[in-house]
Amino acid sequence: MTAVAFATVRSSEISDPHAHPVDRHVGMRMRLRRKALGISQDRLAAALGMTFQQVQKYERGTNRVSASKLWEAARALKTTVSWFYEGLPEDDGEVATSPNEGFLSSNDGLDLARAFPDIGDARTRRKIVELVRALADAEADRLDGVAA
Repeated sequence: MTAVAFATVRSSEISDPHAHPVDRHVGMRMRLRRKALGISQDRLAAALGMTFQQVQKYERGTNRVSASKLWEAARALKTTVSWFYEGLPEDDGEVATSPNEGFLSSNDGLDLARAFPDIGDARTRRKIVELVRALADAEADRLDGVAA
């Protein structure tokens, strides 16, 4: 429960709350893929023939990505066009952001996800998970106290 609240806050910090939910989703997936590959906004922008500011606007969902630019982005990010739409509902249901995607598209989340597997000792990894859960629970308790 606390992880969902954290991911939602982080996701909203990197996307335009006024953008269409599908544009936000596609942009978030673009950012997630770019960061997973370790590609800077400048480098992706150069591959797409635009400025890094335009890439930022795509990633926030502020500007819609045209079909041809999405195709170019998929090639530059070594994925398929359909990958950007994964997780969208098939029907007219509400577009929801996965807590994992919101977390992994943040700088801290990606750093943590990259570093965690390098910890070889299973007991140490378990203790880190317990620490993070305790901190998340404390944050949730603090927020509950503020809301009350």
